[in-house]
Amino acid sequence: MASENVHVELCKGVNGLDKVILREIRGCSAEVYLNGGQVTSWKNEFREQLLFLSSKATFKPPNAIRGGIQICFPQFGTIGSLEQHGFARNRLWIVDPDPPPFPSNISHRAYIDLILRHSEEDAKIWPHRYECRIRVALGPGGDLMLTSRIRNTNTDGKSFSFTFAYHTYFSVTDISEVRVEGLETLDYLDNLKNKERFTEQGDALTFESEVDKVYLGTPTKIAILDHERKRTFVLRKDGLPDAVVWNPWDKKAKTMVDFGDDDYKHMLCVTAACVEKPVTLKPGEEWKGRLEISVVPSSYCSGQLDPRRALFSG
Repeated sequence: MASENVHVELCKGVNGLDKVILREIRGCSAEVYLNGGQVTSWKNEFREQLLFLSSKATFKPPNAIRGGIQICFPQFGTIGSLEQHGFARNRLWIVDPDPPPFPSNISHRAYIDLILRHSEEDAKIWPHRYECRIRVALGPGGDLMLTSRIRNTNTDGKSFSFTFAYHTYFSVTDISEVRVEGLETLDYLDNLKNKERFTEQGDALTFESEVDKVYLGTPTKIAILDHERKRTFVLRKDGLPDAVVWNPWDKKAKTMVDFGDDDYKHMLCVTAACVEKPVTLKPGEEWKGRLEISVVPSSYCSGQLDPRRALFSG
């Protein structure tokens, strides 16, 4: 990375850990730590933080950082034999010296390519060779884009299977005033009820207690409406058919050492994932998953909101 590139800066973060700062001309920014390949900050042109970071987050490898966007690979949650959410979020990624080409019509200048490859340490718990690449990009309008490519580089002819997720912590003003649209009438697995399968009702999701649900066969677009701030996050995803919705609420929050007792009021995880049906790759095959997050005024997103109130109140 050339030092004259004002869009991309490699520097030191908390506890001297390496991080990359992405900046766009209008003032939007994002920060990515090489530990975990994890986005920890995303700000709009008003310097408002859009991602949640726990008040008790620890920046002490190999522990994952509580908040931002965690890369969960080769396992999401506890569905498998590995540690929760796999090992990618606990590993040190490197800047990819030879990233794959992206479409020529995309002119993003604020981006970074990271790569994680198999190691002897990983092979003891997951005996496969792989390359996991991620590009984090900030669009001219401040949109945040993550594109992951995972390749099977086994030389023994063996396939492998994995689950994957962009475990995303959104910053919200008041969880009791948040609504999620796009998951109505879908089937979900309730992790609080032994992964039993249910069907969501026809209304948008609202929150008044702990939630941990895996929605299946979700649309490519999901919206999170923050009524207090009259702001809507719009998630667009590709290759990630599932969506995990999580908030620990008050009792569980108190049991988490890296999570403030009242942090649950100001966060919501809506995670683009591939969980129900693991991806299987033969040697040489590659999988791609993509997430794009943008922010719009709530009145532009939902027909259920009165646009006059959204535009003229407060």
